[in-house]
Amino acid sequence: MNGLKIVVLAKQVPDTRNVGKDAMKADGTVNRAALPAIFNPEDLNALEQALRLKDKFENSSVHVLTMGPGRAAEIIREAMYRGADGGYLLSDRAFAGSDTLATSYAIASAIKNIDFDIIVCGRQAIDGDTAQVGPQVAEKLSLPQVTYVEEIIDCNKKGIAAKRRLERGVEVVEAPLPCLVTVNGSAAPCRPCNAHRMMKYKYARSAQEIQNSGEDYLALLNQRPYLKIVDWNVNDIECDPAELGLSGSPTKVKQIENVVFKVKETKHLAADDRSIDLMMKELIANHTIG
Repeated sequence: MNGLKIVVLAKQVPDTRNVGKDAMKADGTVNRAALPAIFNPEDLNALEQALRLKDKFENSSVHVLTMGPGRAAEIIREAMYRGADGGYLLSDRAFAGSDTLATSYAIASAIKNIDFDIIVCGRQAIDGDTAQVGPQVAEKLSLPQVTYVEEIIDCNKKGIAAKRRLERGVEVVEAPLPCLVTVNGSAAPCRPCNAHRMMKYKYARSAQEIQNSGEDYLALLNQRPYLKIVDWNVNDIECDPAELGLSGSPTKVKQIENVVFKVKETKHLAADDRSIDLMMKELIANHTIG
């Protein structure tokens, strides 16, 4: 078959392993500036599935679409280092405070401007853990969807075959193209950044970043147009502003807490069968296990 046009939905998320007292703003939204930003882990699993399809079918392309502030261009560059061909940054103050409903609406509106065969995204983001955005995007675009995918095992003109990881086992399902796929964290980890691609794309910039660049960079951009990351704001996509941001978000976060588990007591065991046997009996007796 001819090359596939693949879009990967990715998100730059706050590292929730470092949630502190300043993690929330007064309006109930996450204070992202107070937390380190990382590539959402399951979106990396999704990127790897997309790159495997690109490797398998000649003339295929992989582009990343992310919504966020200007700094979110960092994950597009990282994706390009790993094998993606480019990306789209959906960034506007009008998107601030979006819940899953408003986010999926903005992303679906943007995707309507992109030619694609498959949309791939992570099952969920670690800053919300809702697993709603992918399925909502599929619904808004009237696309068939396959969720909880661990591996895309086949693809042809008729569609894809994918292995889903469920609570009580696995199943293989088929879906016609175009379609949307959400990928589990149990899928293959993403390949590392490639040194050659890092040298090639290290100067890739979004329009917001280019505004702060000098004449030397602008000359380089004219010579290498593939270094430009596409920026879209609310005026570049056909959408209803009332459905975006806080005004389009019925979900409100009241509070988040950083729960710290403290050890009350410790017990040291000898590395022998008798000590392990006593420990197992104690755990069963107090109903920790069994």
